[in-house]
Amino acid sequence: MRYRALGRTGIEVSTYCLGTMMLGSVGNPDHDDCARIIHHALDHGVNFIDTADMYSASESETIVGKALHGRRDDVILATKVHFPMGEGRNRGGNSRRWILTAVEDSLRRLNTDRIDLYQIHRPDHTTDIEETLATLDDLVRAGKIRAYGCSTFPAEELVEAHHAAQRRAVSRFRTEQPPYSLLARGIEADILPVAQRYGMGVLVWSPLASGFLSGRFSRDTVDLTTGRAALTPHRFDPAIPANAAKYDALEQLTALADDIGCTLPELAVAFTQAHPAVTSTIIGPRTMAHLDTVLKGAERALDDATLDRIDEIVPPGTNLYRPDGAWRPPALVDSTLRRRPQTDRAAA
Repeated sequence: MRYRALGRTGIEVSTYCLGTMMLGSVGNPDHDDCARIIHHALDHGVNFIDTADMYSASESETIVGKALHGRRDDVILATKVHFPMGEGRNRGGNSRRWILTAVEDSLRRLNTDRIDLYQIHRPDHTTDIEETLATLDDLVRAGKIRAYGCSTFPAEELVEAHHAAQRRAVSRFRTEQPPYSLLARGIEADILPVAQRYGMGVLVWSPLASGFLSGRFSRDTVDLTTGRAALTPHRFDPAIPANAAKYDALEQLTALADDIGCTLPELAVAFTQAHPAVTSTIIGPRTMAHLDTVLKGAERALDDATLDRIDEIVPPGTNLYRPDGAWRPPALVDSTLRRRPQTDRAAA
């Protein structure tokens, strides 16, 4: 396992980060098996674990907390806050009120007295970024968190947050966590250059493109009636034009992996680690077999000739699909934010 500095925090983390979204009711409900997966990753040199309060409705944090008993000091532990937790108002978002409540809940579930990296899971345009940053800075001073970052923020939001931190004389976001894969390279155009400019660590997620690069799918064999393909046919149905382009690239990438003597998942993860802005790649296994498949490629590095061939298949900065779960500006989701009120139009 290789290790890199996490931005300018002074913390060293493994180039593989164990993501735990699939540990719990959403993926693997067997807590003992999940603990074995976590221990297996640690035994193979992974020292970085990423979770979130909303994963399996907080069950993932509980699993991680139990699994790290006796091993907490060896791990850089990251979690997140933002998404609604439970019924009622004011139980989500990036307000001071909610963050102060949510961090205590996460500390309790994780069975720890500190969180090494506390991340804002998505932007929140109903809360001033200054309030969010000031709250996080207070948590650092209180010793409850060691550093803070963000997840799936667009480049302009990162820049605004850094300027806000400077204005308020508080610490700034130290990390960003965006989606990145062979098929979704859009962050190369803006997120990664901004992260480099500000010395941020970058944790990339979905390196297997939501399973599309797992090696289990092809245009001719995909079965839309079972498994992952049945749950999300919009990702896998070759009759959809966007998916047809993905299958075209998949065929060429599979051939490339064969040519250099590795599996498609190994190629996919190694690709994300080739970019100089990327600190660590989040791997999110549901089973021990999934983890072992990815761990086999931990030391693989891609040469310039291989990266050139990848650029020919999927040009730099290109997204062949929009990553599921990526943040969308509110004005694209809520039509009222891009239309003047009828009364204003009538008056004009």
